[in-house]
Order: sequence, then C-alpha cells, then structure tokens
Amino acid sequence: MIIALAVNPRASFGRGRRAGNEAANLFRAAGADVVLLCEESYAALARAVEKALASGVDALVVVGGDGMVHLGVNALAGSGMPYGAVPLGIVPTGTGNDMARALGVPAHDLPGACAGVLKALAAGGRLIDAGRVSAEGMSCWFAGVLSAGFDAAVNERANAWRWPRGKARYNLAMLRELASFRPIDYTVTADGESWRQGAMLISVANGQSIGGGMKIAPDAVLDDGYLDLFIVGPLSRAGLLKVFPKVFSGGHLGHPAVQIRRVRKVELSADKVVAYADGERIGPLPLTIEVVPGAVRVLA
Repeated sequence: MIIALAVNPRASFGRGRRAGNEAANLFRAAGADVVLLCEESYAALARAVEKALASGVDALVVVGGDGMVHLGVNALAGSGMPYGAVPLGIVPTGTGNDMARALGVPAHDLPGACAGVLKALAAGGRLIDAGRVSAEGMSCWFAGVLSAGFDAAVNERANAWRWPRGKARYNLAMLRELASFRPIDYTVTADGESWRQGAMLISVANGQSIGGGMKIAPDAVLDDGYLDLFIVGPLSRAGLLKVFPKVFSGGHLGHPAVQIRRVRKVELSADKVVAYADGERIGPLPLTIEVVPGAVRVLA
C-alpha cells in the first residue's frame, strides 16, 4: 500500500511539517509505504502531488486545512481525470477544517484521523460530489463552498495581512470590510432561469459550512447531485451584523433576506467581485459553477 502524503508546512502556523511527519510515522507503523510531499509553496506542492500520482499510489492523503482538501480535489476530481480512481484522505490540522467536519473526520487528532483513513481505505471509501468552476481560459474544482460577495471580500482583505493570526485576523478583516461594503448587483442564472439580484453575498455550496463552522447551508448534502445556492439580500450594516453570528448555529434560515435553493448549475456575474472556494482564491466573476456527481472518492 503506497500513500502519497501531501503536507502544508504552513498549516497551524508552522506546525504543519511536524504534523506531517507524525502522520507519516502512523501510516508506516500500520504497514504503508509513504511518499512524503512537503514543499514551501502551494504551487510547488501541487506539482509534487501530480508527479507522485503519475508514479502510482493507492491513496492521496492531505495534511492541513480546507486549502489542502482543495488541492487534493483538484488533483483527483472527475471520472475523466487520469487519477480519478485514487481516493482522497484528510488529516485536518488547519484553522477551519470545514470539509473534515462535513465528512466526520476528527480535527487535530492525528491518530484518530489516520486510523479513519486506513479503515476507509480498506472499505473502499465513499464517492462525493464536487463543484466544477469554469470561466474563459480557466477550470477548477471545489469540495465545499464557493463564495462571491461579503465573505469573499473579507478573505481577500485578511489574506493581505500577516497579522493577527488565526480567526482574529478574519474577524478584524470582517469589521474593516463592513465599514465600506455595499450590496452587489449580480446577474444570476440558475438551471436556465436568469434574474438580477442585489445581495450582500452569494455562495454555491456542496458542503454545509465555511469559515470554521459557519453553517450557511446546513441542509447541504455532499452526495445528492445538487449544490445549494445561498443568497443574502441587501442589508444595512447593523442588519448584516445581526444575521452573521446566527450562521454558526444555522439560525439565519427563515430570515427574510436569506434565500436557499437547490441547483445543478449556476452562472454568476458582477463587476469587481472575486470568488473564493474552500478558502482559496478562484478569481473574478463571471463564473459558471456546476455539480459533478460522484466526482471524487474520499476516505471517510
């Protein structure tokens, strides 16, 4: 059994490399051959993963947060991809771990996560859907949620800062963004139906949560062949601040500004709006997002 173990050395603020070594030791103790992949940049790690897959492995396991899941899904997703039969395991050590949470993988528990990967590998794992994003000259995949609006703008601002670390940086960026944020004028086409939509944010969800547990689409299912289109209509700053905390419990459902509908394909267009998916920057709108059922096999 050969496992390619891809590690984000910057996960958990520099503790990722140590977590990767610990995970490698646990898999080796269970009898696996481990190809440990640890590069200083995301792009270099993606290339190393591609090379390892080409050499032949039984599983790709990522150590880190949702960004590492994003890397793994983009390496493996789609039945037409050359490595579509290779399953993806997750050892969550990031700050958000939303996909691990959706799959029931224990976060910050290396022995538990590694044991779960090995058990699922023996059983064959499970197929889940993925979102495929396309624009002119670009195509990529996401496992959890794609967002374009207020939360993506907060991500954009937070990623430009080196301090503070962790959720404090996100929270501070949210307050700074809130001071100048205005509703966005979108054009939305969902399963062939088009309309203009004023909104604070629009997300397209395969998973349930973003940002470390914000349950924007609490009823989303990873393998139902649908995406959940989540829209927060125009709100005042005070109104947005009132709704936003409720997202952690799912208490935002039923608010008059909140809409959720199940879709298979969505086209989003708006001026000067950047989308993020699984916490990673995708690029500016317009984008087309569609569900691909059973696109990736996960070890969970």
